[in-house]
Amino acid sequence: MGATEEQKPAEGGGEHKAPKKDFVPATGFTTEEAEALLLEWGRNELEEKSTPKWIIFLKMLIQPMPIMIWIAIIIMLALEHWIDFGILMAIQFINAFLGWYETVKAADAVAALKASLKPLATVKRDGKWQNIDAAVLVPGDLVLLGAGSSVPADCLVNHGRIEVDQSALTGESLPVTMYAGDSAKMGSTITRGEVEGTVEFTGKHTFFGKTATMLQQADGMGHLQKILMQITLALVVLSVALCVTALGYLIGYGKEPVKEALSFTVVLLVASIPIAIEIVCTTTLALGSRQLSQEGAIVTRLASIEEMAGMNMLCSDKTGTLTLNKMVIQDDCPIYTAGETMESVLKYAALAAKWKEPPRDALDTLVLTSAKLDELDSFEQIDFLPFDPTIKRTEGTLRGPDGKVFKTTKGAPHIILKLVEVDSEEVAKRVNWKVMDLGRRGIRSLAVAKTNDDGKWQMLGILTFLDPPRPDTKETLENAMKLGVDVKMITGDHQVIAKETSRQLGLGTNIPDAANLPTMDADGKIPKDLGKKYGKMILEADGFAQVYPEHKYLIVEALRQEGFACGMTGDGVNDAPALKRADVGIAVQGATDAARAAADMVLTKEGLSVIVHAIVVARCIFARMKNFINYRIACTLQLLLFFFIAIFALHPHEYLAEHDPTALHFFKMPVLFLMLITVLNDGTLITVAYDNVNPSKQPEKWNLKALWAISTVLASIALLSSLLLLWAALDSWNPNGLFHKMGLPGMQFDQIVTMIYLKVSLSDFLTLFSARTHNGFFWSSRPSWMLSLGACLSMGISTIIACLWPANVAKFWTDGIPCRGMALGDYKLWPLWVWIYCVVWWWIQDLCKVGAYWLMHRFNVFQINTATLVNVRDATTFGDKTSLARVSAAAVEEKLLERQIDRAAEAVARVADKAPEMRRASQDLAMVRSSVRVARQSMNAGGAAVKDAETGQAVTSAESLRRMQATIAQIEALSRLAPESERAAIVAQLESVRQTAERMAAIDAQMRTEKGGKKEKEGH
Repeated sequence: MGATEEQKPAEGGGEHKAPKKDFVPATGFTTEEAEALLLEWGRNELEEKSTPKWIIFLKMLIQPMPIMIWIAIIIMLALEHWIDFGILMAIQFINAFLGWYETVKAADAVAALKASLKPLATVKRDGKWQNIDAAVLVPGDLVLLGAGSSVPADCLVNHGRIEVDQSALTGESLPVTMYAGDSAKMGSTITRGEVEGTVEFTGKHTFFGKTATMLQQADGMGHLQKILMQITLALVVLSVALCVTALGYLIGYGKEPVKEALSFTVVLLVASIPIAIEIVCTTTLALGSRQLSQEGAIVTRLASIEEMAGMNMLCSDKTGTLTLNKMVIQDDCPIYTAGETMESVLKYAALAAKWKEPPRDALDTLVLTSAKLDELDSFEQIDFLPFDPTIKRTEGTLRGPDGKVFKTTKGAPHIILKLVEVDSEEVAKRVNWKVMDLGRRGIRSLAVAKTNDDGKWQMLGILTFLDPPRPDTKETLENAMKLGVDVKMITGDHQVIAKETSRQLGLGTNIPDAANLPTMDADGKIPKDLGKKYGKMILEADGFAQVYPEHKYLIVEALRQEGFACGMTGDGVNDAPALKRADVGIAVQGATDAARAAADMVLTKEGLSVIVHAIVVARCIFARMKNFINYRIACTLQLLLFFFIAIFALHPHEYLAEHDPTALHFFKMPVLFLMLITVLNDGTLITVAYDNVNPSKQPEKWNLKALWAISTVLASIALLSSLLLLWAALDSWNPNGLFHKMGLPGMQFDQIVTMIYLKVSLSDFLTLFSARTHNGFFWSSRPSWMLSLGACLSMGISTIIACLWPANVAKFWTDGIPCRGMALGDYKLWPLWVWIYCVVWWWIQDLCKVGAYWLMHRFNVFQINTATLVNVRDATTFGDKTSLARVSAAAVEEKLLERQIDRAAEAVARVADKAPEMRRASQDLAMVRSSVRVARQSMNAGGAAVKDAETGQAVTSAESLRRMQATIAQIEALSRLAPESERAAIVAQLESVRQTAERMAAIDAQMRTEKGGKKEKEGH
């Protein structure tokens, strides 16, 4: 029941061709002949685009942010401000080096993995068999194809018979038997036999290589890069606008020397724009990639971590990914002779093989590894008839322990039925019905018969076998759904097999074949309306069967066009194009080179459980980046607006003319101080990559409006407190001033400069602790020790500088701006007061942040609540009834609820006999399951009433969900009657049902709210 002949890939991915009988088998080349052909045909490996490391480093120096620093460096060079010039050069190259280092490290890890997996080939050169690098094979080489080895190129079988596992190419689980003239494709594996073969195609000319040509798509800007570019562009535009305005004011109105005004403005610009925004994000991603590698996932593209955090759709290959990629005997064993059991049927099947020799084919392997071979030693095999394509069965003649001679046979049911003589008609009816039933479910079967004492054949039973799901797959899929990720199975295997596997995994049985799937345009390009035409059909399916690589590729593309953040898992050559096209391509353990080269992540451990862990890790990394960006926007706004307003509104000489003749006309800070703020900030920010965060339970989204709003609140409080302190310090000689009323002495301008430096520095670092917690106060999430240490060191350094900066430092270092440590005057407590002032305002800042979040959640400002309910990456509302955001609403929750209800029902059933009162709970859970289906149907119908099959009444989604939640509450109350030993398990299962039901109700409520809002607008 596997892939049909039409499904098998052939040269170039076309239809399967008949064996070549007229080819001339190779005899082997000399080294010189092979080297000449290698120059003509090229190396036998996948072509990959690679960028030299020195070019990667140069690119780090010519991106938008570095270009602005270069402009600042040139200006400082022209002004002959050598200290500022040196600091900016250091910042430039340190940032570039860190970015380069983290970028190439991931690529090196993957290169090392590939090098460790370099394939070898046994080839005849210069008349001798030798093992060489498979990359130097050429067409016409004579190679040895033996059991356990990979096929090194597209090879024609010279003679004999081998079995080839082509699951990496076709998704077919059972090996394919090949004879002389058949073509074994590169990337497949020899499972049995040993033959000589002639290399037909190598490298890019193989099926493997031609599939890879679909991977050579230009890599567009990643999602994270787009987000960072939007944020950076907005901050740069704002910074440039305000700095240019300030420069014009200083030169025009203030009559400041052009050199000093330009120097200060340029450095203020450099200090305010987010120079390190990309490097900090890269560092955070790189550290996350190392964490993932320890868990068995090697990241080949750092930005894919951010995309995995937002992934809401996972398309998974079946064979080898969801399943074990090996046949396993099933428990279902129909018996047709009284007294026989599954064990006895297995025994007689093994007696129809050469059990003392290595298995001869896949079916022998299956039987002999399942049977108890030690029980066969009492039998003597007198004769054996091996498998032959003409008779399609094996037969053994044996003498039993009692001395009686009998025959046993195994083979296809319809072949064995022709032999049966005992109750042949009745048995034939039963066997044919069973085989049809198994066939509908995609289960393969093997009939076993033996002769009785009269020498007549009688049917013993049928062994059933299937490529089963991995033990952890079902739990892994459920965990993915708990994280808001929908899962679809996409396979090249037969439709009935795909349906059975999907049924076992609880994914659903809506698994159409490839007949209605899209295809490439005639020119080989992707249809632009792919998502609009096929998105709804693809979304509503639980998976697809009998697909080609092209279909997998287009399924992923259709989902991406409709706004889904799509992940794809796979291991074979046929998966590579889709892995490349997906937002997150994941090559599972044991994947082919083609799959690894196309993937964003390469798993080194079996199963999909590592993917769920990777999703959680990715969301932690996303949260750290969001915290950092939240903080960076706030700091930029605070620093930039503070100096902008101070230059225009607070003129030191007007306040201090009588008390300090050194006071400047405009408040400025030495360029060195601004650079210290920038360097210490960026140094501390790198520790954000190690911070403790709580991962989201739903796919992450960038709600930039909400992010800017909170950053503005944080910046506004810090800005207000800085301006207030500067005004109070400048006004400190006023008898009616704030300082005077507090009993504080008047301040000189040189100490005011260091005070504001300390205030701005401390506010920045304290803002970081507020920015990292969103809905709660700063203490609601404990920071990591590394972040705390980094912040404390930076605040300590800033405090020491502000306290002890010598007054007699050459003006060369301070741009002629007078500066003196706050602890060097007569009054020593200024640093303490600044610290107290900053901490008090930090609490006020954090309170305002929590209040802002409360208001935003209360009134759903910027769709802060609803954005997480919509299962489309960039959508914040469900849209109209044709929108896929609305079609996909609650799809994951429905599947998850059905699974959770089943488990709750199992837990209740275990105690129903001990506590008869719990039997009602089982009935109530059946009602809950019905309510889930009705609610989902009603939601798809726009909230209209849908007939409930259980009650016969028409109910809306809201009514159905209310009834469901009330029923869950009743069952929870009944759970108190369960035995104490079982009660905790029942309560835990019901709690998971309740939580998912509440989320489904929230989605329904939002959809109805949107619908009501639209009707109201239409009425107006």
